[in-house]
Amino acid sequence: MKTTLFVLMAAMQMVARCETPTVPANPPRSWLTYHLAHPGPSGAIPADPNPAFYYKGRYHLHYIYNHEEGFAFAHVSSRDMVHWKWHPTTLTPKATGHGMFSGTGFFTKEGKPAMIYHGQGSGRNQIAFALDDQLEKWSKPVAIEPLTASGEKPKMNHWDPDCWLKDGTYYAINGGSNPTLIKSKDLSRWLYLGELFHEGFPTNLGIDKGEDTSCANMFRMGDKWMLLCISHGLGARYYLGDFKDEKFLPDHHALLNWARWDFFAPETLLTKDDRRVMWAWCTPWVNGMQKTDRLKNFDNLLNRTNFQQGIQSLPRQISLPKDGVLRMKPLRELEKLRSDRRRMKDITVKSDTLHLLDGIQGDTIELEVVMAAPTAKEFGINVLCDENGRNGFPIASGAGSKFLTVDYIKPPFELRDHEDLTLRIFIDKSMIEVFANDRQAAVAWHEYKPENVKVSLFSRGGDLTVKRVTSWKMKPIYGMLHAE
Repeated sequence: MKTTLFVLMAAMQMVARCETPTVPANPPRSWLTYHLAHPGPSGAIPADPNPAFYYKGRYHLHYIYNHEEGFAFAHVSSRDMVHWKWHPTTLTPKATGHGMFSGTGFFTKEGKPAMIYHGQGSGRNQIAFALDDQLEKWSKPVAIEPLTASGEKPKMNHWDPDCWLKDGTYYAINGGSNPTLIKSKDLSRWLYLGELFHEGFPTNLGIDKGEDTSCANMFRMGDKWMLLCISHGLGARYYLGDFKDEKFLPDHHALLNWARWDFFAPETLLTKDDRRVMWAWCTPWVNGMQKTDRLKNFDNLLNRTNFQQGIQSLPRQISLPKDGVLRMKPLRELEKLRSDRRRMKDITVKSDTLHLLDGIQGDTIELEVVMAAPTAKEFGINVLCDENGRNGFPIASGAGSKFLTVDYIKPPFELRDHEDLTLRIFIDKSMIEVFANDRQAAVAWHEYKPENVKVSLFSRGGDLTVKRVTSWKMKPIYGMLHAE
């Protein structure tokens, strides 16, 4: 009887420790409403999105958070990548024997979900295999111990890994500076191949070959291979290229982030209809590793009574058409959240004037703005403005400009000859995401007074013709979790 009672008590204690993050019944008004964000318990810094899968009718995403035992993987799933439910947190240090740091999800040759990640405190990268269809139970992690062709242990980083299948062979990256590559036929015995990057690494990419390559995610994109990753100093970035002599030879590099860690640690999955979808951890946090400064700081947003931690970007669909220019657009399923559509057409904004959009306003909205091939020296839109259309958050460009101004950042962006500018703008309280002609996207923050929710257009050095402005209120995603 004592033995049975002891077992029951132990089981109850295990269930108690297996917490499930839960959105409070009455969250603060300033909390985000349609971004996936960690609701507690505890905070989520870092909150890198990690192993992601589409498996048996559901999308699964993991992210790091500060569990009472240490760094753990929170687990959410969804049918549409918009409305999420939290699963019990089962991947904790006591369960795995180490903390959970960045990694990715992949499928074995047999089609089973597996994850590769860095075991924080273990000094090794680890692999675990799903044991149930809900991805709540995982095998005991297995440490990866690669050997050279002569059977020796190589001198290498054991850090942020990724794993993928290519021509029947598993390849895995060991991230960090001068990342390395290993391969295996069975996920058990690993052969060390040396540096990931080919010795023919171009000198004109604008990035050093040895730059930090953490949070790696490698996958085929169009006719190329994409290496999505971060530098802790620069933020999110990517390479495009191909493999030669079992080395990655990039021919293009670009940033996805332009200040601090506004957009960081990206992760992707393939949808059931073969779209590549990406998330990234977004945070106002300032860390000493960040090289790219920000003109504004947002310390107030790190107070969990004002704002959630563990914020994921809106899911982006990325693709690489024949012209070789990466496309980034909001996930089409986000349109489910739209309501109360309002539209204005054929607006002329005279040079050096401001045009307040009467009836279009809000701090939880989506905007689509189509500007006819602009010729003005500077033009754009202000959101979260005061009642006069001023003191807001500006999104701007100009005829011949080679960048898009998103308040304090200037992502590279250039209109083609006679091309209209279409902006998709997502305002979710103090977080703003902007998409320009599906060729550029940016995340930024803005502290505002609750009453400042107006929208205005402006033009300087020439008239501006706006073909249409459409707005939608965006429904909250958390109130619908019960339907999941």
